[in-house]
Amino acid sequence: MLRFEPEALAHGGVVLCIGAHCDDIEIGCGGTLLRLLEANPTLEVHFLVLCSDAVRRREALEAARRLLGEASEKRVEVLSFRDGFLPFAGAEVKERFETLKRRLRPDLILTHARGDLHQDHRLVAELTWQTFRDHLVLEYEIPKYDGDLGAPNFFVPLSEAQVAKKLDLVLGSFASQRARRWFDADTFRALLRLRGVECNAGWAEAFHARKLVVAAPEA
Repeated sequence: MLRFEPEALAHGGVVLCIGAHCDDIEIGCGGTLLRLLEANPTLEVHFLVLCSDAVRRREALEAARRLLGEASEKRVEVLSFRDGFLPFAGAEVKERFETLKRRLRPDLILTHARGDLHQDHRLVAELTWQTFRDHLVLEYEIPKYDGDLGAPNFFVPLSEAQVAKKLDLVLGSFASQRARRWFDADTFRALLRLRGVECNAGWAEAFHARKLVVAAPEA
């Protein structure tokens, strides 16, 4: 098994997290962000969230504040596109991506998976790759009714403490989602445990690494 330490990405670097909805980033890669930030507290993490209403916007900003601290005020952008209709605002969404590209030079991008069956998620994945063509992109997964979980090939093991913090972050921040039958600790813990089994660890988040390039040694 080839091992890769995510902390190597974090030292003095910039991470961009993109989510279609207000809880996607925390569900998909919250544990990985916790691990990266524990290894390098000065890591510059940025959020772009596309769909929200007033309630969900407040939740997203509070979750980001809990994760990123005071830096979240300048590094978190929550837009107000309509949930479920993102593909029909494609041109405007793409303009937002292009604006972001001119402003940031991320070392790592965490975004939705290309094979995600939710139309909003899928558009975000497509636009991420269209916009950031020379970047390290890892695609996270979101459990849902559609049953579209695939076979990821990039794993980030998490400690028991990191799992507990992730669950507290997700379940404690997004009260508006608690009525959903799947939105509970059992769902999220089960997926973390399954991915942990697949990478010979206790717990893990998993990603699709569509394209990775080994950097040439410096002359």
